[in-house]
Amino acid sequence: MSRTAVMALMFVLALYFLLPLYFLIVAATKPQGDLAATNGLVFSHFQLFDNLRTLFTFDDGIFVRWILNTVVYAVLGAAVGTLISALCGYALAKFRFRGREFLFSVVLGGVLVPSTALALPLFLLFSQVGLVNTYLAVFLPSIVSPFGVYLARIFANAAVPQELIESARLDGAGEFRTFFSVSFKLMSPALVTIFLFQFVGIWNNFFLPMVMLQKESLFPITLGLFTWNGQTARSPLLQESVITGSLVSIVPVIVVFVLLQRFWRTGLAAGSLK
Repeated sequence: MSRTAVMALMFVLALYFLLPLYFLIVAATKPQGDLAATNGLVFSHFQLFDNLRTLFTFDDGIFVRWILNTVVYAVLGAAVGTLISALCGYALAKFRFRGREFLFSVVLGGVLVPSTALALPLFLLFSQVGLVNTYLAVFLPSIVSPFGVYLARIFANAAVPQELIESARLDGAGEFRTFFSVSFKLMSPALVTIFLFQFVGIWNNFFLPMVMLQKESLFPITLGLFTWNGQTARSPLLQESVITGSLVSIVPVIVVFVLLQRFWRTGLAAGSLK
């Protein structure tokens, strides 16, 4: 009975989380007139390809530019942020120096600070150096992840034996070579986790670009769709493009998760064996 109750609860939760996605898929296939005239959970006239064509050609294809911007922000920002987190976490875990625990406490404090609270101070700082309304205004804050540093340190402590590091040092390897040749591979499950957190966080980032950017050509998808949604009162046809664009925007996140989930399984299996 307990197993049945748990499975029933999981089924209800799955429906709860998948229902908005199903609604988004259904709405993206409808023409503009059917959005309010038909049931939101029932398909009507299938017009997905026409909606996609309108989405990618509207305003000289600005949506394509928003996709490219988001890919640059998310992929490059997540990759650089993961590398920085891995280096910092590894150093905090494997090197002993004065003030290490205090520095780690500061990192933990950074985890507790919401990113929205830092948007205004960052805007004031970036405006002083002339970086507002540039790619760097969104990219530079995205590569800093206190949670990534915390996770990298915890995993480095558990997954990288000190004996391996000492052996590499005895063989003449420097600290960077030891990290990239030995430790980096052992930390790969945690690094994939950090990358996914960073990627999803940057991909869904909205408040920071809204504060930093004014040029539409620099917008990510989230800010671009928000701008279109604010114009639906004057141009109702944009509503369908906003819905279709929202569906398109979640596809890369799903693809990245599916491609990288095997590394999570590897990390879980390694942990169970240990």
